[in-house]
Amino acid sequence: MDGRQQDQQQTHHATTVVEQGRFCLARCTCGWRGPARRARSRARTDAEEHVDAA
Repeated sequence: MDGRQQDQQQTHHATTVVEQGRFCLARCTCGWRGPARRARSRARTDAEEHVDAA
């Protein structure tokens, strides 16, 4: 396993939901960013799905 793969495996996924005007989006400490959503609940679901997939 090379250094890049080890870094990806050790990345801790801490997500937050950020409001930008009328939209919310989920962001992760790994650099991932979800699509803009009008519903906070959908942005939270995007974040949960990202963590589960990681």
